Amino acid sequence: MKHPKTYHKQMINKNQKQVIIEGPLTSEQLTHYYFDDGLKAFRPPKKQFEAIKSIADFPEGRIIIAHDEDKIVGYATYLHPDPLERWSTIKMEDLLELGAIEVSHEYRGLGIGSNILKLSMMDEQMENYIVITTEYYWHWDMKSTKLNVWQYRKLMETMMGYGGLKPMSTDDPEIISHPANCLLVRIGKNVPQSSIDTFDKLRFMGRTDFFM
Repeated sequence: MKHPKTYHKQMINKNQKQVIIEGPLTSEQLTHYYFDDGLKAFRPPKKQFEAIKSIADFPEGRIIIAHDEDKIVGYATYLHPDPLERWSTIKMEDLLELGAIEVSHEYRGLGIGSNILKLSMMDEQMENYIVITTEYYWHWDMKSTKLNVWQYRKLMETMMGYGGLKPMSTDDPEIISHPANCLLVRIGKNVPQSSIDTFDKLRFMGRTDFFM
């Protein structure tokens, strides 16, 4: 499967800040920017920046960024699911995972996350993919937001909805280990039924009838 990527760009002017959202970008294009120190949800900012540059070089990899001049203040990554996850048990060329989305604390409240997601889906190529993201409450920043687990779950559902991702059921052990965890999915309009059927097998691997 080929993975063409069409670049899109938009600007946010709000609260005396001007932020540009653009992508997908190549690793070479990303070298013109640096990571804000507030982007530390997954690993230290410099290490996470190196990680997203490597993702940008994958054939299917997509990096969308939000930047204030040359400072990256938000980003999202798309790539095939990790080989160690259940979602790669059956190899699907048309399955992408929204692996990470993050906005620096200082820049929250500007609609950056929702606009990153909307811009991500402007590329017509995204209609050829099933896009998933897995949300686990232990990754959520409830301390600084002062939201409880259910309020944060609602926040994540609302934000992911801007990218067309909606909750879907699964028997994945990590997801069902806590009722706030969830799988969110967007099925592109060009995805064949055969891929949808395969994805259903991945969602419910505990059901032996899928594998008979």
